[in-house]
Amino acid sequence: MAVRVQSESFDPGAELERFGTGPDVGAVVTFTGVVRDDSGKLSRMEIEHYPGMTERALAAIEAEATARWQLTGSLIIHRYGALAPGERIMMVATAARHRAEAFAAAEFLMDYLKSRAPFWKKEIGADGTSWVAAKDADEAALTRW
Repeated sequence: MAVRVQSESFDPGAELERFGTGPDVGAVVTFTGVVRDDSGKLSRMEIEHYPGMTERALAAIEAEATARWQLTGSLIIHRYGALAPGERIMMVATAARHRAEAFAAAEFLMDYLKSRAPFWKKEIGADGTSWVAAKDADEAALTRW
């Protein structure tokens, strides 16, 4: 079980290799999010957080996922700082004896990261600067849990 909040990029393949498996693991689910440029005018996204507070919040949600599903491992990586379109922004990995638990826990963690994790995102582009607002669909996704 691990949580990392970092400015540096990461290699999903290397992270998965380190994540590892064991005789009690029947499924590993991973998701990697990248900065998307829907408008075609985004030059970068700046992500801010409060060190210490953010890690504690992510560790708490990871502990909740581990308590709800019988995970044998979990990993959350989330970046901060200035990120260009196409750069990796976050990764979630879960491992469990069965795929249903690994998938459910990964989706739970991703939904939390998208809507509740204490990160603030600002888009900077040709049309100016704007803070990324919460989306109704992301909020609605939390009702599953």
